[in-house]
Amino acid sequence: MKTLLPLALLPLIAAAAPAADPYLWLEDIEGARALDQVKAWNAETEAVLTKDPRYQQDRARAREILDDEAQIADPDAVLGQQVTNLWRDARNPRGLWRVSPLADYRAGRPQWRTLIDVDALGKAEGKSWVWHGASCLEPAYTRCLVKLSNGGTDAQVVREFDLTTGRFVDGGFVVPEAKNDAAWIDADTLLVATDWGQGSLTESGYPRIVKRWKRGTPLADARLVHESPVTAVEVTPLAFVDANRRWPMISVGRSFFDRALLLGTDDGRFVPLGLPKNADVMEVIDGRVVARLSQPALGFPAGALVAWSLADIAAGRRATPELVLAPTERQAIEEAGASDDVLWVKLLDDVSGKLLALRRAGDGTWTQRAVPLPGNSTVHLATQVGTSDETFVSVEGMLTPPTLYVAGEEGAPRVVQSLPARFDASRFAVTQRFATSRDGTRVPYFLVTKKGATAPAPALINAYGGFKLAQTPTYLTGQPYRAGPLALFWVEQGGAYVLANLRGGGEYGPRWHQAGLREKRQNVYDDLHAVAEDLVRTGVSAKKKIAVSGRSNGGLLVGVALTQRPDLYGAIIAGSPLEDMKRYSHLSAGASWIDEYGDPDRPTDWAFIRRYSPYQNVRDGVRYPPAFFYLSTKDDRVHPGHARKLAALLKAKGNPVYFHEYLEGGHAVGADHAEDANRAALLDAFLRRELMGKK
Repeated sequence: MKTLLPLALLPLIAAAAPAADPYLWLEDIEGARALDQVKAWNAETEAVLTKDPRYQQDRARAREILDDEAQIADPDAVLGQQVTNLWRDARNPRGLWRVSPLADYRAGRPQWRTLIDVDALGKAEGKSWVWHGASCLEPAYTRCLVKLSNGGTDAQVVREFDLTTGRFVDGGFVVPEAKNDAAWIDADTLLVATDWGQGSLTESGYPRIVKRWKRGTPLADARLVHESPVTAVEVTPLAFVDANRRWPMISVGRSFFDRALLLGTDDGRFVPLGLPKNADVMEVIDGRVVARLSQPALGFPAGALVAWSLADIAAGRRATPELVLAPTERQAIEEAGASDDVLWVKLLDDVSGKLLALRRAGDGTWTQRAVPLPGNSTVHLATQVGTSDETFVSVEGMLTPPTLYVAGEEGAPRVVQSLPARFDASRFAVTQRFATSRDGTRVPYFLVTKKGATAPAPALINAYGGFKLAQTPTYLTGQPYRAGPLALFWVEQGGAYVLANLRGGGEYGPRWHQAGLREKRQNVYDDLHAVAEDLVRTGVSAKKKIAVSGRSNGGLLVGVALTQRPDLYGAIIAGSPLEDMKRYSHLSAGASWIDEYGDPDRPTDWAFIRRYSPYQNVRDGVRYPPAFFYLSTKDDRVHPGHARKLAALLKAKGNPVYFHEYLEGGHAVGADHAEDANRAALLDAFLRRELMGKK
């Protein structure tokens, strides 16, 4: 039987944090007092958990799995007849950016040539470089814009690199460190958004000004092409490339989900695409922009893919919309990629991945073919091969290791590389189940247990529930995110592992996301509680034997779980979490998420936010489940003060808290595999201690 308190009562009984926040000093990210406290908490946590008898073997095994050279060399980009990849292993923790002939790669026999050794570059330049990607200019693909972050923050440096010489270009384009981005217009011209100086950033801390920069001129002389108000979230230069031309654009984030794109014209102007509000541009193919609708528009349903002629838009003519694909009630379009003549679409069907190949006919209709791939799997589109109309696609499941395929418009996909099994899957069973939420909504979740398990077991639920992001079941050695093989370790010890598909995500398209927005946020938390209660009802687990884990927005989710249902959960794992929702919009990039959560500075919004904000809902006299917070000092997206303050408040009220803050790693909380392996071992020790009594 549910023991949820009526929501109307929550604001009355929840003791808000004092008006003069006693832990505000922990928001001083690199202040001496705050860092001294962090170091003390880190030492306290390590002193307890590293004594666990499994800790050393867990860490060593996790590192071995993460560094295994049998990993798939994912194709980052196809550059004409070459393919690039970033390779990380024990010898190259930050990675080798390398290139192979496409034919050799497609045949499963790549011949790699290293372009940049990120570890060696960092050592030579005295920087802790973390790879952020590269963008190379077609059709020659000799010049690339390489993006590097010092320590893994969102801030990055952009530098021009020559693929032919294997060197950074002397006197080439360099955009200094900032939350910036750049895109090619042509070989001698970039679009740049960066910190141009006083007043050039939005309230969220991102660029609001885009300029055109010509080769051979100072960056300071770049010419203004767009300026958004400080109330916008950000502006970003980008470009789509189809078979015939490059289409420079500027993405204007008026709010997190309301993004308008401006199209570059031949005369240098940027004109609005004029797409329906909140439409997500997915691809450009055959001179047409393809976007996913977030709400019904133009006679098409929410979630549909619709195409418009870019030539018509650039010329100021009315562009007639064409329906590309409309998903069913149980489907959601998640990814799209284009080769020269084929649009590749990955969709979810009851959270199971499917791949379609679509082609436009002369009359403007789109035909489709289902690509035969293993069922009940997670499918991920990698990169496309233009002229041969192929796509690389990965397929995996919780018990099925990843396999990389190359798929063409016809016939069955061909295996490029398949990972060997890293554990004996015959010992385990995976099922998809559905819980019933408080309002009657059917909520899917995936469950992994040992075969034949009948007695209630400790359970670990991983969930997110926000920002349109679907959580799909990947191989156990990679779940949950940034904790390496923790899920595998857990089920091997007899625990149950659950991946929950809560509202707020994108598992069933826009309606699923919108059901968890703003004043509807409690639906997300009710969904989580329903999944946990379903585990109890079906005998999989028991009250106080269930741990919940989440990162970022998922860290907020588990903070709410801790404060709303201390009777149900036995342990909490919060990674890079939001916790103080009164101040979130004033911390780091928080102002950019008002579309998702609401504005706590508006009394009408704070009325519903304060009902669940973890920091404001810790009450005297309540025994909360043990909580493990992990984060990074250099997280410039979610402020480390969130985790620090909630940890301090819980500890002050006599509750058990474990805390681990890395200096580097940014929002991803881990600059390399060594840090990820250590985290997996610490978290396993935490769960064993708190749910299995291994103290």
